[in-house]
Amino acid sequence: MSRIGKQPVTVPSGVTVTINGSDVQVKGPKGQLERTFSDLVAIDQKDNVVTVTRNDKEDPESNVMQGLVRALINNMVVGVSQGYEKKLELTGVGYRAQLKGKTLELTVGFSHPVDYEAPENITFEVPDNTHITVKGISKEQVGQVAAEVRMTRPPEPYKGKGIHYEGEHIRRKLGKAAK
Repeated sequence: MSRIGKQPVTVPSGVTVTINGSDVQVKGPKGQLERTFSDLVAIDQKDNVVTVTRNDKEDPESNVMQGLVRALINNMVVGVSQGYEKKLELTGVGYRAQLKGKTLELTVGFSHPVDYEAPENITFEVPDNTHITVKGISKEQVGQVAAEVRMTRPPEPYKGKGIHYEGEHIRRKLGKAAK
């Protein structure tokens, strides 16, 4: 199904969107995000609705760019108004996480603890020693940081030990079969 025409993003109260050509700035109660988009689409704002339209109706790249820009602007609006979070779980004997200031300290089976410093606009929460919550206003940054923390010790397929997303299904393999 082709979505030809305008793609609206409704802006909630308390959030302001400033458009300057292809530069978009979104301010809200949780913070501020800025991004520069492609010139293949036009971004307009009327009242509390931001619309993204294609400049060239025949160009397939502008069709793709229209949906991408609309989704990115929507993610910015949701991020500054509600924020994003990813939850991680640690599975394994002796695996634990703790917060020391803004640094996440992971004990995940190495001979030393692994420290992960929280980037700007990202916060960690450790409700108990086997759960980690990554919070922030940028959906991309929250996902990237959660992926980097997970890659410290990804889940292994035999015993399932490691760091994984909450609710993630880990495909398990059988070990050696006794003959």
